[in-house]
Amino acid sequence: MTSTPAAPHTDILCIGSVLWDVIGRAALAMRQGTDVPGRITRLPGGVAMNIAMTLARFGMTPALLTAIGRDAEGDELMAACAARGMVTNSVYRSDDLPTDRYMAVEGANGLIAAIADAHSLEAAGAKILRPLTDGTLATQEAPYAGLVALDGNLTIDLLSEITTSPLLAQADLRVAPASPGKAERLGPFLTHGRGTLYVNLEEAGLLCQRHFNSAAEAAQGLLDRGAARALVTNGGETAAEGSSRAIITQTPPQVLVTRVTGAGDTFMAAHIAAEARGADRGKALDRALDAAASYVSGKTPI
Repeated sequence: MTSTPAAPHTDILCIGSVLWDVIGRAALAMRQGTDVPGRITRLPGGVAMNIAMTLARFGMTPALLTAIGRDAEGDELMAACAARGMVTNSVYRSDDLPTDRYMAVEGANGLIAAIADAHSLEAAGAKILRPLTDGTLATQEAPYAGLVALDGNLTIDLLSEITTSPLLAQADLRVAPASPGKAERLGPFLTHGRGTLYVNLEEAGLLCQRHFNSAAEAAQGLLDRGAARALVTNGGETAAEGSSRAIITQTPPQVLVTRVTGAGDTFMAAHIAAEARGADRGKALDRALDAAASYVSGKTPI
């Protein structure tokens, strides 16, 4: 892993959504219209935040590139990020945009519904990338050349710009779609053959505009569409990692699922951390699946 002189204390950049997660969880199976007892929590969240928190637990120091409002919720969120070991002087603070939020309802049968209110991040656009040119993290003359975790909550225009920007041309891009509804935003990474994609089976199908029966089939489909490298998960079923070298598969541990929001982010972060420590392909995939299983079973703290 390479880091730039401009950011000697940063192991990885996490670019994307950092917001408040409001999650309602019930121990019973739910359907539309269900009204049951449960627990409602508010915690720091967002794809970039979830990845950064997991990376910090693995001993890495992530810097955040995101938009957070200068409201009371934003001040509280900034403090929560700093307390969790993240570099926050790279965050774009907006005077006129509120801090983003995400709301989800989960039952024993998984995610019932969710709404992501990430409009401020989208409105901020390329302003969140200023630390890559102003010396905070890098400059145009000395571009950032380390690891980058990027999420699909950015606009498709900004994601397209990132795939060809000289500011990140030397970076090791790791990319997640944020949700199936935003999977198609990752199209530019197929077109330009940039980065490592982390998707689930449904997201792979949306990106390739076809149905896949397995993670291995989906990984091959993404490679055929131009992906440089792809990791595909499928819940408790076999996961796959594919590149020009080969496609490998691993089956995750079987656990009792108690939560699902953030599981994919945990998988991605654990995989990045394992490779940053020198793990080979098989070991990195194995460690990522173990971390995700521990998370969904409730054994890993949020």
